Order: sequence, then structure tokens, then C-alpha cells
Amino acid sequence: MSPISGADFAPFAERMRAAGLAEVVIDNFEHYFRTLASGSTGNIPEASITPVTDTPALADLEQYAAEGARLVNRVAMLKLNGGLGTSMGLDRAKSLLVARDGLSFLDIIARQNQALRARYECDVPLLFLNSFNTDDDTRAALARYPELRGDLSLTVMQNKVPKVLKEGLAPAEWPADPELEWCPPGHGEVYVVLRTSGVLDALLASGRDYLFISNADNLGATFEPAVLGYLARHEVPFLMEVARRTEADKKGGHIARNADGRLLLREVAQTPEADLPAFQNIERHCFFNTNNIWVHLPTLRAVLDEHSNILKLPMIRNAKTVDPKDAASPAVYQLETAMGAAIEVFAGAQALHVTRERFMPVKLCSDLLALRSDIFVMDEDYRLWPNTARRHGAIAIELDSRYYKRADDFEARFPATPSLVDCSRLQVAGDVLFEPDVTLRGAVRVSNDGPGQQCLARGTVLEDCSLSLPLVEE
Repeated sequence: MSPISGADFAPFAERMRAAGLAEVVIDNFEHYFRTLASGSTGNIPEASITPVTDTPALADLEQYAAEGARLVNRVAMLKLNGGLGTSMGLDRAKSLLVARDGLSFLDIIARQNQALRARYECDVPLLFLNSFNTDDDTRAALARYPELRGDLSLTVMQNKVPKVLKEGLAPAEWPADPELEWCPPGHGEVYVVLRTSGVLDALLASGRDYLFISNADNLGATFEPAVLGYLARHEVPFLMEVARRTEADKKGGHIARNADGRLLLREVAQTPEADLPAFQNIERHCFFNTNNIWVHLPTLRAVLDEHSNILKLPMIRNAKTVDPKDAASPAVYQLETAMGAAIEVFAGAQALHVTRERFMPVKLCSDLLALRSDIFVMDEDYRLWPNTARRHGAIAIELDSRYYKRADDFEARFPATPSLVDCSRLQVAGDVLFEPDVTLRGAVRVSNDGPGQQCLARGTVLEDCSLSLPLVEE
């Protein structure tokens, strides 16, 4: 993209002020707009970074657990809850979807927090960062948990920013649905929101020095005293939990080091096309960001003060259409930032290697099927753990996107979750209804190549086989 001379920010500022957005938000967006207009793509070339091959591991931090337990009253938790789950056909907060045992993600998170408070006999503030798409539904659901309310609001509102027309870099206009002229600015905005909402100062005033941030769809992201103790003992200002990449993670953002030796986060949208093979090389870039982030709040306040509340995180330029459902609608850029990208802003920031027990996100219905199954068990504190009876590694699930992509279609075909504890791989092709009490073991493929829906009957047990429906009696 060539620089666009004279690109005018005034129409954006006018539109944002009319929407009641704070000047700090406008100033931040102007920075990214100017970056875009300068011709920057936000790309991070492979030649400019060095792979990270080793980090401290959570498994080695047990000696810090007792210290972390003593510091629980200095920590707060924030869940990123702005996503609608559009990849699963949802039009409401994904956290309201049933995760397992009849409980939504939000229900389980709330109960995890209640159990945490009871275990350590202190309040641990729980906050949700919502978008304009998820705030109302989330507030309504949280009304069921009045005991979580404290001096702080349970919800913090993310801002919205204008979409930018690819041609001419003017504000996008879409009279058919004006809300589509706006987009969330990415979860990298969380630091600015903490400042502008007053939550940062309120947390510090209440004695909370640490904030643990994670995605609402990752129920493995629970409080870990050993991490808190490690942070305090070594005065770590910012810590990102990372996990080993597998083939399933090769499109997720990985960590690396820049020329100055600082850690950075590179997303696939920031990778030049020629460097995609290196980006996806899980042996070269072996750690990916789980989006479990620990922040020392006094340091965050000092960094925001130093940068006049504009952290200048690397820009992510997402090319879209103004109406995501209409490929013929005008091409736009959505200017976003990633929360984990702040790792290069904090001197002394670290990455911590964690296992998959702390990373179980749900992005697709196949992930939801695994989460609901007996691959996992939920303890009395509502924490999820791998079932010790399982002999296989991570399960591979492939569901036919024609019938299982949307959550409502998925629910209709899985009214009950089959037993998968002994299943290593599941492939479903075609329209198949799974009745209750189905057991799948080893590598199983179920297909329906005919017209109409076929049923896998109650009580069916399949092991290391490929089954074609309908069954033909001989």
C-alpha cells in the first residue's frame, strides 16, 4: 500500500465525538489511522525477528505457590467478552452458550470465582470487558450472581471505532445498517479502556496490584498462585502464558524477539505472504500466545502516563467488507491491536510455558463437542481437567461444516454428547444425528452420503472404524 498524502482524519474525529467517544480513544485511533495512511501494512517480516526456543515453565514454579496464595487479595481477574461467536453462527455473546453440564461459559466463570473467594477467604474482583454487541446480554446474565458485585462494576465497556474505506481512506458509510460502519478495535484496547473507565485507578486504590486477563471462552484460564508468587518475587511487569504449537495452532500468533532482544507477538495478519511458511513452521516458532496475560497494574499506569495513554501497539490491518455477509459491499480496513502485543512495551516482560490444561478455547463447534465430552472432568471448584482415564493425546474432530458449523445446527444433531474419552479422532461427513449413549473409541469416521438425515442410534459403540449410513441389511 502506497502512502496516501493528505488523508483526512477530521471526518473520523467528528464521527467519533458525535458517538460520545473519549478524546483518548480518538487520539489512539488517529495514531493507527496515520500509520495506515503512511503506507504501513503493520507487517513484521521474518528477517526482523529471532525465534524463541525456550522459556520458564509453570511446572517449575511450585516453590512460588505459597507466596502467591498469600497475595490473592492483591489480584483481580478480567475476561475478554466482546466476541459474538460469529464463526459458530451466534448473534449474542459466546459466553452465554452452554459449555457443559447445562452451564454457560459465564456461569462456570462466575462459579470458579465464587470457589476462589471461598478457598482463600477474600474477594477477588471479576470483570468482563464487553463490546457494544455483548454488553446488554452479559449484564442480564450476571444479574443471577449478585454476590459477585462489589465496589467495582462487573462489566467494562470496550469502545468502537470507524471502519475505513479501502479506497480513499474515508469513514465507511452503510445506511442499510449504520452499526456496520463501526467495529471493535481489538482486545489490545483493554489497557486504554482500563484507564478511561477509571477501573485501573479503582483497582489500585483497592489494593489490587495485579490483573489476570484471559478470554471468556477459555475455561482453563483460572487463577494460579504459583504464577502470582513468581511475578511478585521477580518483579515481572507483564507475563504472557504461552504453549507449544501443534499443527492445529500454526495459524495462531507466536512470540519472537525483535532486534533489541525484547519479546514481541506476531499474528498471521502481520506476516508478509512470503513469510507465511516460516510463520507456520511450528519447529521454528514453537510457542504461541494463549492470551492469558498477567499485568502489574502500577507499572501499567506508569507506562500509560509515559506514553500519554497511547501505547502504539503494532497495528493489525484486517481487510473486510463493510457488511461481512455481503461480499459485494465496499472493501474496508478494520484497524485493530492485540492485547498480547503489549509484551514489547514492558521492559522485563516474560513468557511462561504452560500446558494445554490452561488453554481450552472454543472457536468452533468441534471444540465445543470436545469440551462437553468426558475427555474433561469438572471438579468441585468448577475447574476443568483432562480425564485421567484418557489414554490418547488431544483429540482431532472434523465436523461437516454444512451441518455442524452453526451452533443451532450442531445442537440439533448432538442432543447429547457421545463418550469420547477413548476416541483419538472423529470425522463426521454428511447429516448425522447422534442419539444419546453413543460411545466412540479410537479413530472413527461416520458418513452419510445419501439424501436426508441419518441417525446413529442410542447405545451405538464404534471403535476404529468407518461407518457409512444408512446401514444396508444383508
